[in-house]
Amino acid sequence: MSNTSSTSKTQRSQKSQTSQKNQTSQEAEEPEEGRESSGSSRHEEAESRPTPMQVLRHARTQLAELTGMAPESVSSFEQTEDGWTLEVEVLEMARVPDTMSLLASYEVELDPDGELTGYRRVRRYERGRADPRRSGGR
Repeated sequence: MSNTSSTSKTQRSQKSQTSQKNQTSQEAEEPEEGRESSGSSRHEEAESRPTPMQVLRHARTQLAELTGMAPESVSSFEQTEDGWTLEVEVLEMARVPDTMSLLASYEVELDPDGELTGYRRVRRYERGRADPRRSGGR
């Protein structure tokens, strides 16, 4: 009988030691997991930021929805402290011949996530005409 009780005590002692080791190893791993999660949240945040091409595509889509006019091209694109600034060429009025169609340049402002925060028309011109502001001796 003493062997049985001694074996039971040994088994309980081993279980207790194993349990304590598991708790100690879990506690030691928790700070690492905390570091990983903060690192991964920074990584996720960086991944959640849109790429420049995503910003361009989304800006064109948003401008088209707001104005009802078709963007033809993006003539400038710049990242700023507040987000992004674009200049988008838009077809305002289609005419025949096409060289007489009216185009406009819109300055579009976006937040860092690529959401449109404002826009304004900065010039309007016929497709077939050179822009006098930029074609001269600048």
